[in-house]
Amino acid sequence: MTLSRERLLGLYDQQLRTDAETPSALNVQRLGPLRLVTFANGRGFITYPHFTGQEPESLAHLAPEAIQYFKKQPEISQVEFKTRGHDHAPGLDEVLKDLGFSAEASESIMIGAMESLISGRPVPEGVEVRQISSASQIEEMCRMVDRAFDEPYDPGTTQALIERMARKDGMELWVAISDGQMVGAGRLEPVADSEFAGLWGGGVLEEYRGRGIYRALTEARARSALSGGYRYVHSDSTEYSRPILEARGLVKVSSTTPYLWQRSANS
Repeated sequence: MTLSRERLLGLYDQQLRTDAETPSALNVQRLGPLRLVTFANGRGFITYPHFTGQEPESLAHLAPEAIQYFKKQPEISQVEFKTRGHDHAPGLDEVLKDLGFSAEASESIMIGAMESLISGRPVPEGVEVRQISSASQIEEMCRMVDRAFDEPYDPGTTQALIERMARKDGMELWVAISDGQMVGAGRLEPVADSEFAGLWGGGVLEEYRGRGIYRALTEARARSALSGGYRYVHSDSTEYSRPILEARGLVKVSSTTPYLWQRSANS
């Protein structure tokens, strides 16, 4: 049975927000409906359940106190405030910018049946898709993904993934190998106590795009998720990956825009 966009969005709000978003949190504090989350390597994260406009306090009203919580912790170097396009949040964009946040690129929230990602097509010739787990493999993967997105290498991301792998929290790391090197990668994030698993961190080196490598990585992760009993898939997708997932039956149910605050020398 094909679920409507409204039903899929309802499942997203019910099963994939707040605690479900932060399995690797070191600490979570509550500020009304907000979750103020601390991750490893000095990263803060602010999230919340769906806002309908009937709440006693608006997101714009709560935001200043939320960022003050993190500003008082000198070990926190950056904070992400995650927004969704279908939430009732008048004035939030202006307030966040006044507080020193900058809007990152918006992404599409994609939801669908996990089995829709299984095509049965073979992995592209000359490409191997497999899981990795060692620290050296994770570092190689992170360097490749940063290169794929034309970003500087971030050792903090590498260390966070190494620590998560050691905790065995269900995360899986998958890579595509061609010509003796990693050329693509992606994470599988099963969501505890839900019907969902997430596809994250997908990236393929520019010179290897258009060969079916992203599809093969997606399918490998989907097969693993189905074997674990997860019926639905979700992903925050870039404009590169969105049409690929739409072609496989996933539906854009909303959008998400992360706002990022970076600690400066005088903050």
